[in-house]
Amino acid sequence: MKRPGIVIISLLALMLSACGGGNGNSTNVNGNWSATLTNTDGTPALSFTTTLNQSNNTTVTGTSLSFTTSTPCFSSGGSETGGFTLTGNTGGMVTGNFELTIQSGTPSGNVLALQGTESNNTISGTWTLSGVTSGCTGSGNFMMTRM
Repeated sequence: MKRPGIVIISLLALMLSACGGGNGNSTNVNGNWSATLTNTDGTPALSFTTTLNQSNNTTVTGTSLSFTTSTPCFSSGGSETGGFTLTGNTGGMVTGNFELTIQSGTPSGNVLALQGTESNNTISGTWTLSGVTSGCTGSGNFMMTRM
C-alpha cells in the first residue's frame, strides 16, 4: 500500500521540479548583447556589442564595449552604466525598463544615452548622442538583442 503513495509523491516532485526551469538569467540583462542604432529618418547610425552585468537588482554595468561601425565619437576606452527594472515575468516572458549611458574614453566628452524596454531578450527604445567631437550628436531608435 505504501508503494502507490511513494510513486504519486515522486511524480508530483518530478512535475514540480520542471516548473520554473529555463534560463536562469530570465529576470536580468546579464550577458552579451548586440545593438543597432538608427537615425530618426531610419538610416543606420551606429552599432556595437557589449557584455552587460546586472547587480543590486537594478544597477547595470557594461564591459567589452566594441563599436562595429567606424565612429570618431568612441575611439577607445569609456564606461557603461545604467539600470534595469523588471516590470513583469509572465510565463517566462520578461519585461522591464532599461537605460544605459556610454561615456567615451578617447576622445573624452561624448555621451550616448539609451532608454527603452526589455521584452524577452530584446531591448528597444530611443537613443541620444551628445558630444564635443565634430559629428557626435544625434538621436533615433535602437534595438539590442541578446547574443
